[in-house]
Amino acid sequence: MTGLAPRAAPLAGLRVLDLSRVLAGPWAAQLLGDLGADVVKVERPGAGDDTRAWGPPHLLDPAGASTGEAAYFLCANRNKRSITLDLAAPEGQALVRRLAHQADVLLENFKRGGLAQYGLDAQQLMALNPRLVVCSITGFGQTGPYAERGGYDFLIQGMGGLMSLTGRAEGEAGAGPQKVGVALTDIMTGLYAANAVQAALLERERSGLGQHIDLALLDVQVAALANQAASYLCVGEVPRRMGNAHPTIVPYQDFPTADGDMILAIGNDGQFARFCAAAGHAEWSDDARFNTPAQRVANRDALIPLMRRTTVQRTTHEWVALLEPLSVPCGPINGLDAVFADEQVRSRGLRIEMPHPTAASVPLVANPIRLSGSPVEYRLPPPLLGQHTDEVLVDWLGMSRPDIDGLRERGVV
Repeated sequence: MTGLAPRAAPLAGLRVLDLSRVLAGPWAAQLLGDLGADVVKVERPGAGDDTRAWGPPHLLDPAGASTGEAAYFLCANRNKRSITLDLAAPEGQALVRRLAHQADVLLENFKRGGLAQYGLDAQQLMALNPRLVVCSITGFGQTGPYAERGGYDFLIQGMGGLMSLTGRAEGEAGAGPQKVGVALTDIMTGLYAANAVQAALLERERSGLGQHIDLALLDVQVAALANQAASYLCVGEVPRRMGNAHPTIVPYQDFPTADGDMILAIGNDGQFARFCAAAGHAEWSDDARFNTPAQRVANRDALIPLMRRTTVQRTTHEWVALLEPLSVPCGPINGLDAVFADEQVRSRGLRIEMPHPTAASVPLVANPIRLSGSPVEYRLPPPLLGQHTDEVLVDWLGMSRPDIDGLRERGVV
């Protein structure tokens, strides 16, 4: 690629008005911002996004003192400009309409009908700006018997089936449904939202018109059940919790070692045969109970105890050193300290640092998208509350300083 002129970010020139809070909507907006969009985050005066108060932990300044900036907020809000607007005030509503008239995309996660009381629902805003793409994120969608309910990631992990599949198997110590350790449904919904927004923008190039995207956390969670949902729909058998084991691949789980645990993710007969030989038990791969994927699934209760008695004879590092050259998928179970110290993670630059107005810098996780010609840009750190109010009102709406000062005096911004 040498010699080629640098290209603009993929979404450069796109204007996104972000009225969302917490995680799913902000995650989508951050992704659009990483790809070059100008994202304006609208927040409540004096309070802001709920996650600004979700601490500790907080970002520390160079002296080790808290800046008051919650780590939760920082994870989902870079590449945005923050403005404060009182949506309950008629003047604040008028400003949102003006901003929406200048925007390409509007993201919101109010309860169904929550913006209609302000005259800011999708139908009214798209009447003002027919090219506007409005993405509404709710727990249960704009239709159906649950549409009026609020939705939260933990709740949806339970209702959407994920927790029924996660946790130790029945009969084991500590058995029972378990949520995933991050708000995975929110994250997946944010990814679907960014994908849907870009699809709507591409379609707009043909039709000249925006559209309303109705995205529900419950829909996303059910869609993301993937092979487990397909298995149930095909045979009508409800999948059960299996801890770290896999329903259709064996051995594909954690195993104890001399100093901890490791993962073995053996997906075919060749990998299994190489593992058995390296472990000193080549006879396992010839055993009629274990020599095909289906037989290993059927006889997992015989195979797994044999393997566990063998894996405890070496350390995790020794197993990885033995098996990796043989192309047998394996690895440690890392804490986050080990994750960010890992040579591959460091090589890929997955930790980044950005300047921050209240600290020397803020550490963040890099966007995993790698574009060869128009890469992701890290332009703005997560903003302070209302940091860019004046700047955006001048930039997007051409307002005068006296007009902005008047809005501030009246508590509108």
